[in-house]
Amino acid sequence: MTEEKFQSEVDTLNRFFTKYCKDKHTNQKNNLYKFKYKNLSFETSISLCEECNTLISYSFDRLKECPHEIKPRCRNCENPCYEKTQWKSLSKVMRYSAIRLNLTNRIKKIFS
Repeated sequence: MTEEKFQSEVDTLNRFFTKYCKDKHTNQKNNLYKFKYKNLSFETSISLCEECNTLISYSFDRLKECPHEIKPRCRNCENPCYEKTQWKSLSKVMRYSAIRLNLTNRIKKIFS
């Protein structure tokens, strides 16, 4: 996948995990993630609890190892790289956050 697509995927994970963890968990602490993809270095900082921190770290690792040049959505992938338990946890985070973030964006558009 391109570096731009990789950055977009990292940003999406960041937004979704931040929303989920802020709404559902306590004891968040700031975590700095640094990783390389192709020839670029990426860095992102996220406040998450230990459980979400573990899952997003796993997600970043899977994202870096994605073999597809044109990355499909993970749920549509023919060769999923997530283990079943992590996939279920991730889908719960994504489902919850997608609904809330989409509603928030729609409300902002109405009142802006």
